Amino acid sequence: MEGSRVGTVQLLWRHERPLPPRPGRPATITVDAVVDAGIEEADGRGLAAFSLRRVAERLGVGVMTLYGHVANRAQLLELMVDQCRLDMEFASPTGSWREMLAQVAAENLALLERHPWLAHLETERAVLGPGTLGKYERELAAVEPLPLGDAAKDQALALVLSFVRSSARALEAARVERSDETPEQWWEREGAELAALGVEERFPLASRIGQAAGEATNAAADARAAHAFGLAVLLDGLAERDAEPV
Repeated sequence: MEGSRVGTVQLLWRHERPLPPRPGRPATITVDAVVDAGIEEADGRGLAAFSLRRVAERLGVGVMTLYGHVANRAQLLELMVDQCRLDMEFASPTGSWREMLAQVAAENLALLERHPWLAHLETERAVLGPGTLGKYERELAAVEPLPLGDAAKDQALALVLSFVRSSARALEAARVERSDETPEQWWEREGAELAALGVEERFPLASRIGQAAGEATNAAADARAAHAFGLAVLLDGLAERDAEPV
């Protein structure tokens, strides 16, 4: 079977180096179809409910048919990640390193908002496919102008991408919460009860700063405002390091 005898790297690069022919009857589905169905399934249900059985049902085949194309759930997820990155919308990086890194951050946030499950995949191993390597090559152009060593340039990019992933999770959580109740509705209910407890004197800083933050964003917390503030601070920090070659 394809999944059992074809390695992940071969599957990732299948369009540049054709896979070996499968023995037996012609396949009713393709690796591409499995990957596309997997992305649709993860986009619709998230990772918690994601399984090969559900992907097979989406394709209208038995799960054993799927195992003829991918070895397991983990391998399929790698193929899906690389495909999402291959299909990613991006513009050629221009401007200063700061402008280019801000662009990288915006493009990655858009990717994670389009495919929220990507923000919940954590692995130390890189996906060695054309989508991932092309994305990495493109984004390294943003940190190449920094007077840092190559390892530090990689870490600078990783720092920005990790921050964006955290922001994407916060934005996803806010979308879920706001689909049930608006910030105004939440505060009208919870704030009224809190006010009755008279907590302002006990927690003066929390009351003053929390009120100012709420008035500024019209919510107890605003993930998008926090993302913009945090990214600016992060880039400011890299600017300070930029005189410190590593």
